Amino acid sequence: MSKILLSVHVLAAILAVGPVAVAASMFPAAVRKGDLKIAKVLHRICRVYAYAAVAVPVFGFGVAGTMHVMGDPWLLVSIGLTAVAAAVLAVLVLPRQRRLLAEESTASKLGRLAMVTGVFNLLWAAVTVLMIVRPGSSTGA
Repeated sequence: MSKILLSVHVLAAILAVGPVAVAASMFPAAVRKGDLKIAKVLHRICRVYAYAAVAVPVFGFGVAGTMHVMGDPWLLVSIGLTAVAAAVLAVLVLPRQRRLLAEESTASKLGRLAMVTGVFNLLWAAVTVLMIVRPGSSTGA
């Protein structure tokens, strides 16, 4: 059962978080070029796939339960970083994208959006590394 849950967890991460990371990164450049039609599509991708990305931690908890690693420090740090990444997306990235689509954009606003998008992507990179390396894990995998 853990292999099935792990497979679904990894697929959800690739198919849901990946598009958000890419679309969010492309958004500032699209606005900078004045291509608002593309920017609107990229914002919609971020918004819709953010909801789909909820499956990642849901299946992750299932995997952790079957592997008996719920109390491992690497997992607790990953859970915390995932929560921070979700908050950055919900509180900083998506609202700033929405505001930039509704009003005149400035270089400083685009720069701040690019920065928080980079933070979002770095958080997911850190979670991915922790999931692979699992420092201190006793599972041997």
